[in-house]
Amino acid sequence: MNGRTGAGRTGTRRTAVTRTVRAGAPRRRVRGRTVAALALCAALAPGLLPAAGAQAVPRAAADGKPVVQLSAKEAGKGGSLTVTGHGWRPKALLTLLICGQNMIGGSNSCANGDGRATTTDAHGAFRRKLPVAEPPKPCPCVVHVATVTGAVAAADAPFTVAGHPVAPLPRETTGGRLAVLAQPRLAGSSGLLTWFGAPAQRELTVTVGNLGPVPARDPLFRVGTSHGVFAPKWEEQQWRGTIPAGKKAQIRLPVELPAGAHGDYLVSLAYGGRTLVEQPWGVGRPWGVTLFWVLLCVVIPTAVFRIGMALVDRVRPHRTRKHSAGRGRAAGRPPGTRARTKDRTAHDGSTDGPGTPGESGGLPWFTPDTAPSTTTSTERPTSKGSA
Repeated sequence: MNGRTGAGRTGTRRTAVTRTVRAGAPRRRVRGRTVAALALCAALAPGLLPAAGAQAVPRAAADGKPVVQLSAKEAGKGGSLTVTGHGWRPKALLTLLICGQNMIGGSNSCANGDGRATTTDAHGAFRRKLPVAEPPKPCPCVVHVATVTGAVAAADAPFTVAGHPVAPLPRETTGGRLAVLAQPRLAGSSGLLTWFGAPAQRELTVTVGNLGPVPARDPLFRVGTSHGVFAPKWEEQQWRGTIPAGKKAQIRLPVELPAGAHGDYLVSLAYGGRTLVEQPWGVGRPWGVTLFWVLLCVVIPTAVFRIGMALVDRVRPHRTRKHSAGRGRAAGRPPGTRARTKDRTAHDGSTDGPGTPGESGGLPWFTPDTAPSTTTSTERPTSKGSA
């Protein structure tokens, strides 16, 4: 029985091993397929990741326009949000503002006092915290990011200021809907007077088209000039003429800066509550004014010195002035007069006094009665013990 039992056990073990091998074959096949799939994914990962990153980038960045992203879509006054962006010009100075009415009307609808400035990195990206403030105009609001110097670039991101009133956007009150069709330019140059601080003047030339259904008759534009991060100063200028619907026209408007202005300025053109264009303007320093002040600092001390010397000459003592006048008269005598006077004086002295020949007779040192005796004046006393 033991032999049969052992044979049965041996057969049972062989059957179990056979079943295990048969059961493990499908598992090995599954594992092999899994490993092959993982290897295929690893091989295709470098090619798939850039495609996924390209899909994650906003469409605006693919078009070459700068992009602005917000850490929150809504926040209340006193809070803060993080503004990030990419696609900007490297090392560019930017301003970040919260504006109402979708910034219709320019920076006058923005909270300029609570804005922030930042500089992009070498790749054109930035990250900056912006405090939440209520703009002077009702919402809908946006976070407006724009360049300060160089080529004009701007981008807006929708944002809601919690607790701030909301109102519909203003409608256009002027006829026609104008849009800029070509790059604006500033025509003109600075003259000699501008070099000495006179106001710099240019002429803003813009080609606009009427996209509205009605003609624009005598449109009223607003021209603003701003320096640095300050808000522009607007001036209303009316262009005489009519722009029919679907037509275009070239508009020229004068622009003038204050006297002595220099640096980087930004000229803005607005129409119907919208900013149509912004054009940078670099104004040179009026070096003529600097030269004038340098000369003034040299001339005034020289004039004060001359006046002081004249006063010193006037307040000198009378004796000194008389002595100087006598010297001046003596110096003004013709040559030979002084020599003849000396000869005449020597001749008179040789007959009058007992002095040495050639001495002046007008100045005797001694008279015969007062002359010292030679015995008393010239003989030295005998020393003690001498013979």
